[in-house]
Amino acid sequence: MNKGLPSSVRDLLAADGGLAAELINRDCACISVDHELLKQALEKGEGTMSHAEVLTTRPHLFSNSVVFVSEANLARMARMIAVLERVVRLPAYRERVLAYAPPVARHSPGAAGVFLGYDFHLGPEGPQLIEINSNAGGALLNARLLRAQRACCAPVASMMPVPTPVDEALVAMFRKEWHLARSDAALRPLARIVIVDQQPATQYLAPEFELFRQLFEANGIGAMVADPAELSFDGERLQCRGQLVDLVYNRLTDFALEEPQHAALRAAYLADAVVLTPHPQTHALFADKRNLAALGDDCWLREIGLNEDDRMLLSSSIPRTEEVLPAQAGAFWASRKQWFFKPVAGFGSKATYRGDKVTRRVFEEVSRGGYVAQAVVQPSVRRLLVDGVEQDFKVDLRNYVYRGAVQLVSARLYRGQTTNFRTPGGGFAAVFPVPCQSSAAGCR
Repeated sequence: MNKGLPSSVRDLLAADGGLAAELINRDCACISVDHELLKQALEKGEGTMSHAEVLTTRPHLFSNSVVFVSEANLARMARMIAVLERVVRLPAYRERVLAYAPPVARHSPGAAGVFLGYDFHLGPEGPQLIEINSNAGGALLNARLLRAQRACCAPVASMMPVPTPVDEALVAMFRKEWHLARSDAALRPLARIVIVDQQPATQYLAPEFELFRQLFEANGIGAMVADPAELSFDGERLQCRGQLVDLVYNRLTDFALEEPQHAALRAAYLADAVVLTPHPQTHALFADKRNLAALGDDCWLREIGLNEDDRMLLSSSIPRTEEVLPAQAGAFWASRKQWFFKPVAGFGSKATYRGDKVTRRVFEEVSRGGYVAQAVVQPSVRRLLVDGVEQDFKVDLRNYVYRGAVQLVSARLYRGQTTNFRTPGGGFAAVFPVPCQSSAAGCR
């Protein structure tokens, strides 16, 4: 049931939407998802996708509501991303981070890497970059979710994003990867994509694999979803189930392709016999958590040529991050309540620990190495009605990015220590921008 938008918030929205976003998230417990529209969005292609099955097997994949974010915060995140992408192109940055990356990351293919995910919390000082992911899942699911939104009241209707052809942009991105990586791309169009993950049918985001398969097929590109064991490499071409493969959309979390079952894919990648996206170098340059320590090193950033405005933006938007080394274990334990401990090559909140909850036994494992400590930034809050009871959900914001351009911003709602899809009422949520009509300080 919709609570509606209180008159006090409507008044504030008219004066200054930037200041209103937090209050709207607190006071407007609207149900914005139209499940008939969502059914149409998920089942529009030819295939096996079933809206009912998705909701039955993954009841907390989608939240029924929306998250409100000020246009100023959205713009600040976009500026932050643009600066980071410029830093990553600097030779000194690449030299620093590739020095501790796996050897396979030094191979430089032409492809840029699809679906970087820049994840933010909205702290008191504005957006704070929590991490970057190199194979961020959920973009197509969120694009379809955005099609299924309806407004609970007139003020919310005014904030609904203008529909954009996200599907077409995603297909164009994969075609761009093909052209970036292949000298003969103009002569030979992209013919076959394989979406690869371990036992893909068992993955939580398996419905998205099927959506991508349908999307590629609908745009004249042959596509299949496969386990890496179905790949073979004869020294010249990668094959899957006897079919030649042009491009692999990589959903594996073995970012360096070190596991034995990935040997064929690794060999084909290093031989430039297939376009792999995202690839090990993308992960090394963007997603290794140790990179956040480098990006927070203001003196070093000045030395390598970053201007003052860009450095100030980074320093105000990246929480303090340090590598956990055995020699500093005692200091980290003593100050553990101010830290969040994350594995350097982690993903999906796996093996992450909030310092005020970590046990001595677990911390001993953390202190052996392979972790960073990041200053805790409390997420913003979205209040919703779940079974008639008001509940506060934590909010993570994800910017899906390709070559520095933000394609889509979505939210994940959750309760507990880390993001998850196990919270009733939580899951992916669409983001509505709140206009910031005032130039007053504090309009965030």
